[in-house]
Amino acid sequence: MTWMPMDTWIVVTGALCAAACALPGCFLVLRKMSMMGDAISHAVLPGLAIAFLATGSRASATMFIGAAVVGLLTAVFTQWVSRFGNVDRGAAMGIVFTTLFALGLLLIVRAADKVDLDAGCVLYGNIEWTPLDTVETPWGMAPRAALVLGGVLAVNTALILLLFKEFRIAAFDPELATASGIHAGFMHYLLMMMVAVTTVASFEAVGSIIVIAMLVVPATTAWLLTDRLGVMLGLSVVFGTLSAFLGHVAAILVPPWFGFTSANTSGMMATVAGLMFAGVWGGQLLGRGRRRS
Repeated sequence: MTWMPMDTWIVVTGALCAAACALPGCFLVLRKMSMMGDAISHAVLPGLAIAFLATGSRASATMFIGAAVVGLLTAVFTQWVSRFGNVDRGAAMGIVFTTLFALGLLLIVRAADKVDLDAGCVLYGNIEWTPLDTVETPWGMAPRAALVLGGVLAVNTALILLLFKEFRIAAFDPELATASGIHAGFMHYLLMMMVAVTTVASFEAVGSIIVIAMLVVPATTAWLLTDRLGVMLGLSVVFGTLSAFLGHVAAILVPPWFGFTSANTSGMMATVAGLMFAGVWGGQLLGRGRRRS
């Protein structure tokens, strides 16, 4: 295997996405809202389409704002349906995101003769091509996707560090948070905004599949190994980063074993994340079996 600078940037981009997703993902797992990432990642399609139809432009900023707004609205609508409709939260997520996703597909078909808005690109991303879209920095040329995801990771890290106590209490006991003077509702929507922005920022580079995986799998894997939130956050970032590196290596090495020429890197990163979870989970099961015997 010949490792090139392009491969390094692919891994860096995937690792930044994984780390940015893993941090809010830990709180989604603890709040038993893991599928909210799935809901938001599908529901932002109408935001992308409406932004284009309204402006006639594919400018990244316009599409980003449209998708982020719809992503946040997904969380709001889910909360409303669950609370005022007396519907289970999981069912509320399903109702909201499937409706918005279907609306997004219809709008994309409406815009298909004007622009190449491709639902497949949203699902699978183009991480292999991100090193070709570069911008100049004081340290040289760098992929735009890596800079965007690095910024999102920095913001997510800063918010969690500044509001660690608030996020922790609101995740484990919203009623105690309210009694302690912490606005649990605000913390909920702040977390949803983090998820929405992270999801949208990751779309063009890696697609929704790896975003969904990285929001849930590294955090769940870390949760199996520790009951301390700080350690869980750190481990989730480590597992996400390892998934990005090993996934790209596997995308290069594994397909020839089965007679294929290539594999989707984002898909392999998500697959490796799942295998790491299975390894930790299986190791725990074996350990319990040995202790019982």
